[in-house]
Amino acid sequence: MHIALINPNTTHSMTERMRNAATPILSDGVKLTALTAPYGAPSIEGYYDEVFAIPPMIEMLAPMADQIDGVVVGCFDDTGVDALRSLLNVPVVGICQASMQAAAVLSNKFSIITTLPVSVPALENLVRRYGFGDMCCRVRAADIPVLDLESNSEEAILSIKKELERALAEDGAEAIILGCAGMVDLSRTLTSQYHIPVIDGVGAAIKLVEGLATLGLPTSSLGGYASPPKKSYSGVLARYSPDTEA
Repeated sequence: MHIALINPNTTHSMTERMRNAATPILSDGVKLTALTAPYGAPSIEGYYDEVFAIPPMIEMLAPMADQIDGVVVGCFDDTGVDALRSLLNVPVVGICQASMQAAAVLSNKFSIITTLPVSVPALENLVRRYGFGDMCCRVRAADIPVLDLESNSEEAILSIKKELERALAEDGAEAIILGCAGMVDLSRTLTSQYHIPVIDGVGAAIKLVEGLATLGLPTSSLGGYASPPKKSYSGVLARYSPDTEA
């Protein structure tokens, strides 16, 4: 089995942290290829960044379509997941959706801790879209830029812990979801410290993709995830036309 783990931003150190967190939990015989966007934003913080992260994702994954058994999108906005499901027939899982599914198994209600307030509305929309509105107590922001997580600074970790404690005390949350791929290596430590499930979406998504691929289940080719209609795009987007290879 071959899984692609794609980081939609250009920060290689974040990709390596996700790879390092995912590798020990891979099942025997599973190969993981970690990819970093070759161009674009160094971090995905809000709707504007998200839009421009999708083209390089398509460029990287389209040539691998026949070589992979599943894809994990390593951005908590689940950036480009719908487009990739239309492009590929293998399971494509975003870390946001996977983490909420895990939280729904492990608790009755949960809160999400993300980075900046600008990301909160997008995640609230995903909560509703994925059907977890009754289980998600609140989406909280620790008010730290994504790239501050790359240094694992004490200040950034302290901010996350403070929001976690507020979520337990004020929200009544029974589990916490870490709402950024840059928090990937905090899950086990915080779970041990607070004695509740603190869920990292990268790990949850890896195991979900493994399971779906093992079952031999493809992405549906009907409805919204059908292959895009053949047409020619113009200008700088011409190379992404559905009638040509990306």
